[in-house]
Amino acid sequence: MTSLNKKMASIIEFSTDGIYVVDQDGVTILVNSAYEEMTGFRRDELVGHHMTDLMNQGYIDQSVSLLVLEKKKQISIMQKINGKKDVIVTGNPVFGESGQIDMVVTSVRDITYLNDIRGELEKAKSFSKINNNRYTFKLNDPRQTMVFQSQKMKQIYDKIKLIAPHPTGVLLSGPSGTGKEVIANMIHKLSDRHDKPFIKVNCGAIPESLMESELFGYEKGAFTGAHKNGKIGLLELANEGTIMLDEIGEMPQQLQVKLLRTLQEKQIQRIGGSHPRNLNIRIISVTNQDLRKLVTEGRFREDLFYRLLVVDIQVPPLVQRPEDIQELVDHYFNYYCRQYSINKCLSNDTHKLLNVYNWPGNVRELRNLMESMVVSIPSRTIEPHHLPPHIYQNTNMDVDRPLSLREQLEQFEKRIVKNAIQKNDSIRKAAKELGMNHSTLVKKMKKWREE
Repeated sequence: MTSLNKKMASIIEFSTDGIYVVDQDGVTILVNSAYEEMTGFRRDELVGHHMTDLMNQGYIDQSVSLLVLEKKKQISIMQKINGKKDVIVTGNPVFGESGQIDMVVTSVRDITYLNDIRGELEKAKSFSKINNNRYTFKLNDPRQTMVFQSQKMKQIYDKIKLIAPHPTGVLLSGPSGTGKEVIANMIHKLSDRHDKPFIKVNCGAIPESLMESELFGYEKGAFTGAHKNGKIGLLELANEGTIMLDEIGEMPQQLQVKLLRTLQEKQIQRIGGSHPRNLNIRIISVTNQDLRKLVTEGRFREDLFYRLLVVDIQVPPLVQRPEDIQELVDHYFNYYCRQYSINKCLSNDTHKLLNVYNWPGNVRELRNLMESMVVSIPSRTIEPHHLPPHIYQNTNMDVDRPLSLREQLEQFEKRIVKNAIQKNDSIRKAAKELGMNHSTLVKKMKKWREE
């Protein structure tokens, strides 16, 4: 080895950056100490091995060296080493006299610590905004995606796009599990407040004795046990942004009065405070109850109801939009397969059964079942007998024969009728809700019982 080569080898060996060299075929020929220390891999594990083999064995998730050999130019990528450490790698081609690549020299720099610091800073900012409360949630979550095929949900989607840019209040109503929170997320994300706070409050989960201080905050010394520095309320934390009041029908009446005054005056006053603060928020109210009925019963203030009811969006249950079932099944099944790196599929017969099931738990039930099937069933193909008994045994369908259009329509009709009967305390009321003659409904039910 010449004196120059020895000097170059020493420089490479003692470089603080990891150095990784492959030949023109992508086979490892040199690794320095910094790379060994950074990754925990020994040279004898790497030298002499092709990059493709090292990727297959899990040493790295992708190879910049192979990209450089393909593109014949310098390339930088982010890479994960051993599934744990984040590094930035830059591959440089070294050309020979013939113009062909003789080798690729890659420098590797560990940025795990920088990523950790950045993550902690972002987390600290989020927590400081909500004063260590527990009322925020992620928007970039594939589970919080609006998936639909039905005309009913298309109309809701079009309405969301129309109203989102404006600061008007929205009342979302519908049975539990229908996706009201997903719609609230979308309204905020499509609004001009998308980069402002989005606070979610479950009015049914906060003890009544704490709800006022949680929503409105308090000044220091406002009451016995109050924090010495006071506390900012959730409404104030949402200033300039959006607040979602889930289970709004559970809000105590004395707080309904205070909330109404806050909305009317666009000002908020903390408990024990004497100076009101200006408040600019959008309120999205969410309920699975009939607020009009609560107003009639005197359990919800009429004036607050109409204040919240600027835009009314009623989210239908899955039984009323069967066209969405297939879309949702595919979306969530594929999502959980990717999430857990599991390769599975649903058989055609399983698809048929899922499409005619009435889904009383709506999208939430469907999503949870998809996750359960992905992680808890050992078979690669999910067959009908893998489904829970209440789906497999109680669904009246011959899975060995495809349903005709008439049969599919009849299945959907049965589910809609069943849902209406469950909601009402008499067949006559159910018939009225369905827009059917009472005698017609009775005949249909009798026919279905005899089948």
